Amino acid sequence: MIKIYHNPRCKKSCAGLAYLQEKTSNFTIIKYMEKGITADEIRDILYKSGKRPIDLVRTQEELYKKELKNKNLSDEEWIDILSKNPRLLQRPILVTEEKAIIGQPVTEIDKIL
Repeated sequence: MIKIYHNPRCKKSCAGLAYLQEKTSNFTIIKYMEKGITADEIRDILYKSGKRPIDLVRTQEELYKKELKNKNLSDEEWIDILSKNPRLLQRPILVTEEKAIIGQPVTEIDKIL
């Protein structure tokens, strides 16, 4: 089963969801902007993707540009920031039992199917 962390207000996330729907129906949508995302969920994504927290950050967001850019933060500090500010997360993020990817471009989703 695939989990897709999806933001319905994001064009890239909607494109990723549409692409996934064309390929399979074996997925669950997690609207993390509504329900939130825990630090443990972020750690799981990081572990399964092999990425660092900064790799999940949307650097085009105002919050990042105004308050976080050029700060020397630890991985745990970034995880805390991402869990408290989920709009900073790249999207969509797809997770299985073994793997996690950022679905940009949408063809990246093929790597998890």
